[in-house]
Order: sequence, then C-alpha cells, then structure tokens
Amino acid sequence: MKVTLLAGGTGGARLAGGFQELLAPGDLSIVTNPGDDLDHWGLRICPDTDAVLFRLGGIFDEARGYGVVDDTSAVLDQMGRLGESTWFHLGDRDLAFHVFRTARLSQGRRLTDVIAELSRRLGIASHVLPATDDSLRTFFVTDRGRLSFQEYFVRERLHPKLEAIEFDGLEQARPAPEARAAVEEADLVVIGPSNPLISIGPILSLLGPCLRPERTVAVTPLVGGRALKGPTAEMLRLLRGEATPERVAAEYRGQAGWFVLDAVDEDRRAQVEAVGCRVLVADTVMRDRETTRALAGRIMAGIMDAEAH
Repeated sequence: MKVTLLAGGTGGARLAGGFQELLAPGDLSIVTNPGDDLDHWGLRICPDTDAVLFRLGGIFDEARGYGVVDDTSAVLDQMGRLGESTWFHLGDRDLAFHVFRTARLSQGRRLTDVIAELSRRLGIASHVLPATDDSLRTFFVTDRGRLSFQEYFVRERLHPKLEAIEFDGLEQARPAPEARAAVEEADLVVIGPSNPLISIGPILSLLGPCLRPERTVAVTPLVGGRALKGPTAEMLRLLRGEATPERVAAEYRGQAGWFVLDAVDEDRRAQVEAVGCRVLVADTVMRDRETTRALAGRIMAGIMDAEAH
C-alpha cells in the first residue's frame, strides 16, 4: 500500500514515523509544508521539512520540540557577540543541514533533490518531498504590520493581533513533480493532524486539485476543542468563527472524503458527516511510539475495511 502524508508542523512529522514503521521501505511519501521556510544568516532553512527529516532520521529533539537532539549553541552565542540577531535559535548540529542545503541550492540544484540527498544520508527509507521547489511563504497580516511566519511565531511569540493569512508566491509557484506524482499515485493520502490554515493550507494551495476525495483522509488536529500544540484552535476561532472538528473538515471540503475524529469528540460525528465526510473514530493523541503506530494502523485499516465492504 502506497501512502502519501501531507505534513506540516510536529503532528505531521510524528505521524510520519508511525506510518514508516508499518509500511514497506519506499511505500511512504511525505509532502512537506514550504510556508515557514526562511533565509536567515544567508542560509536556507526549512523547519517543517527538517522536522520530518530529523524525526525519521532518529535525531529529532523531543524535549525542545524542534532541532537536533543533544545540540549545542556555540555558533549562535558567537553570532550574538558579533552583534547579529539571535531571536531564531539555530543549534550547531542543526546548522550543518542548512549549510549543506544552501550550498547545494547555490549550485543550481532543486530543493527536492537536495532533500532527497539528505534523506539518503540519514538512512531514511521513505520519500521526503517539499511541495514545491519554488518560493511559497506564509505571511501574517497583524495590527503591528505584515510578518513572516517565523517573525510572527518566534520573534513576536504570536502577540500581535492576527487579521489575515497570505501566501506569497502562490501565483508563480508550481508543485514539485515528485510531490504531485506522490499524491496522484498514492493508494491513500493522509492530511496530517496539523493547523489547516498555515501548515496544510500552503500544501493544498498547490496540490489540492490533485487529491481524490475517496482516497484522502484528514486527521483532526483538535481534541476536545483544543490543539495539543500551537495556536490552531485560536486561529480557527479568530478567522473562521469556531474551532470544531466540523470546521476543520470544512477546510478540506471537496478534497478529503474521510475524516479521523478523536474518540473524545465522537459526539461531533453527525456534524462532520454533514460536511460531507465519512468518519473514522480513533485515539488521535500520539503520546509515544506505540500510540503513534496504532493511529497510523487504524487509519489504513479503517479505509481498507470500508472499501472491502
């Protein structure tokens, strides 16, 4: 079974690990969010893509929730002493990946090819694919001006009042051929349990037309009206009026024919079905390796059983 996971943020990266354990080598593709990519200190940084690489490569820092485990900050500290900005934390081991990526890109290589090379060097069996080789960046319109993804999340810590979300480069950006093929050829496409507006939105702005609803399932990022991490619920209330599973399902209307609802919210089944989705109920909280693998298995088995009947 070939599965393609659309992954943005830590939830998508974590679920990728569960699928990779269950699928044969090469049967999993992960299409990553380009919206929070940035250039910092002259280096190309791809936070969501790197979260997938680091987790599948076994070097993700679980304690901090980003970066490489057991990292140090000698370069960051020295940059501060030189008077450079240090609001965006980059560890020393983390920096190696950005230097590698930037050097290859400066040689004219595509981002997709560079990520594939990093995957091979980390021994990753799955295909990690940026949604596009072009520039597509998420910006936040706030009461303090227009801010890039990392400026809003990291430097300003979400304090400015959010008014709108914009994707810069959308008119020019094109799906990477490998990402498009992964979506079109998959037996199952899974939209990860991530913020639908900013983590999944940029991916679907490029690849949404390629999705087959009958083979696409979206996993809720909400449990009991709350997100386990990040401002998903707050953004949905502010920009969509409510933070409910059915509101998330509505974001994927016409793209996902299935929706994974957490068992805590099973009483919302009828509302989600009214949006037009068939519902799978599962424990979506990925507390550890076992529960993550169980969720991935439940998704695959649920779709296969439904098709068999």
